[in-house]
Amino acid sequence: MSRTLVLIIVLAAIGVGGYYYLNQPEPTPAERLQSAAEDAGDALSDAATAAQDAASDAVDAATEQAAEATSSLTEQASEAASSVADQASETAQQAGDQVAALAGQGQELLSSWIQEGKLDAANFDYDGIMTSLEESTLAADLKEQAIKIVNDIKESPETIAQKIQELTNLLTQQ
Repeated sequence: MSRTLVLIIVLAAIGVGGYYYLNQPEPTPAERLQSAAEDAGDALSDAATAAQDAASDAVDAATEQAAEATSSLTEQASEAASSVADQASETAQQAGDQVAALAGQGQELLSSWIQEGKLDAANFDYDGIMTSLEESTLAADLKEQAIKIVNDIKESPETIAQKIQELTNLLTQQ
């Protein structure tokens, strides 16, 4: 009997549940709208979360790329600065070598005049000195100054000692 009783109770419970389910009223348009709004809100929230995650990933990737680009640019700038410094050092060395070569040329020219006796107070060889000056590879401004001093000697022979000293200073200092 107990089985029958349990079976009757179970059938009665199913019947009551079925009756309640079938007699449940249809949702009203407002309830349907509210349910749709809740579903849309959930979907919108999910979409916003996905968009936020995607934006965060994009920002992280952009930050990483910017850091890499900055590092690369810094490295390139350092290499460029080093290259410019090396070139400047080489240029300065070359300029120094050229100045030394010019000074050597002036000294050689002066020595040749003295050895040949052209630059002597008693035996001043204006034409010989002018020819060697004009044929020399001295810098143009240095050559012009030397020519001016030699012309001054020719015009004022009494100042030869002073002008020879000026010429010596000019040709040995450069």
